[in-house]
Amino acid sequence: MAAIRLPITTALLLICYLGLAQQKKRPNVLFIISDDLTTTAVSAYGNTPSQTPNIDRLATEGTLYTKAYCQYPVCGPSRASFMSGYYPHATTTFGYTSGRENIGDRKMLPELFKDSGYYTARVSKLFHMGVPIDIETGSNGKDDARCWVERFNSQGPEWKAKGEGELVQNNPDGTLPVKGGNVMTIVKAAGDDLAHSDGRTAQKASELIRKHKNEPFFIAVGFVRPHVPFVAPKKYFKPYPHQTIIRPDSVPNDWNDIPEKGINYVTSVKAQMSAEQEQKAIAAYYASVAYMDAQVGKVLQTLKEEGLEDDTIVVFTSDHGFLLGEHKFWMKVSLMEESVQVPLIIKVPGKKPAVCESFAELLDLYPTLTQLAGIQAPDHLQGKDLSPTFNNPEYKVRDKAFSVSQGGKALLLRSKEWAYIHYGEDARMGVELYDMQNDPKQFHNLALDPNYSETVAFFQNELKAKLKAVRQNDLDKIYTKK
Repeated sequence: MAAIRLPITTALLLICYLGLAQQKKRPNVLFIISDDLTTTAVSAYGNTPSQTPNIDRLATEGTLYTKAYCQYPVCGPSRASFMSGYYPHATTTFGYTSGRENIGDRKMLPELFKDSGYYTARVSKLFHMGVPIDIETGSNGKDDARCWVERFNSQGPEWKAKGEGELVQNNPDGTLPVKGGNVMTIVKAAGDDLAHSDGRTAQKASELIRKHKNEPFFIAVGFVRPHVPFVAPKKYFKPYPHQTIIRPDSVPNDWNDIPEKGINYVTSVKAQMSAEQEQKAIAAYYASVAYMDAQVGKVLQTLKEEGLEDDTIVVFTSDHGFLLGEHKFWMKVSLMEESVQVPLIIKVPGKKPAVCESFAELLDLYPTLTQLAGIQAPDHLQGKDLSPTFNNPEYKVRDKAFSVSQGGKALLLRSKEWAYIHYGEDARMGVELYDMQNDPKQFHNLALDPNYSETVAFFQNELKAKLKAVRQNDLDKIYTKK
């Protein structure tokens, strides 16, 4: 058969077309992250008082990880960790920063995608932003500009929004007005979804998906709710009348066996919260979650409408958890379960829905996404690739999770059976040990019980080995403290 000859212009056009088609085979990444979202407020995790239908729907389409943990239960260091691919101790990034100053020219996760030919965009909070102040001003916060082709901030009124406001922290007689800052201010806000930051974030993210649907993209969508202040349009509060809220279980003298360093920085006692104020705080948190969940639904619907579901990896997670009165503790920082565990759902085109019970860390997102996209990951990343779990959800990626707090001086090792916490690297400031099979709410600290001395000794040795391994990497020259 004679060879078919095409005109040069036609051949060039065909080559270009085939090249674009080949490029389009690279999967998109839609990276959605909530702020301060605990698994106890996600109904996909079996916690029905708070309803999250859109997140739940994603969970039925992807892989839901039941034991995913952050590496630091505070916004800044957590985000710096999973975006850089290093544990906080490896980079000494323990504060409100992107961590760029500590990793030099090593590539952050979205930066690597950008340098691999992806359109990368950030909408609202991915690296640290102060909430509410950076949202009020529309600031970039501590963002790392090198990661993005474009970046967009979603300015909103936050605690200054019009509506019914109430301060439920350090306001025992209810006479103080609402205020900003990292406090539990509630606003049942006037206006619709677009009157506030997360509604604007969903709108911009949807716009970018439509605009860039014909090129490989990494679009990172950062919702700021349910981070305080608890602000949402009034309609989202209606399903959660505070009088119906059941507060977490408690036991008498719960703090007696917790080391001083283990008492969280916000407690019902320090915050002078009445039982009713506790109920109001939980109800407002759930309303904020419901508002955020609705915005997640809008973004996912856009992906579907544009026919991109079969071309796009979707990640949904949070930077850390949030305490809602467990042990009379509130917010984050603590290494208790509700503060360090995070929701994590990853939907990969062509993979069956599943529930994975292996331990996972947010640090694992970097090597997982690069593997799925066929991008060569940098050497020395400290996360582990989760992709084997998409074919076999029983695959064990890790047998423990590691998290730290208090500037790296409070450390947690969480295994299937145990949660071990100690304060000060040599444990001089106290130790906690909880039997997570028989005491999942962590009411009984067994660390001082001589019957468990061997278990304590085992975890102390495990922690020493973990810290040594974390610090033995290509960032050793940055870590100068001995």
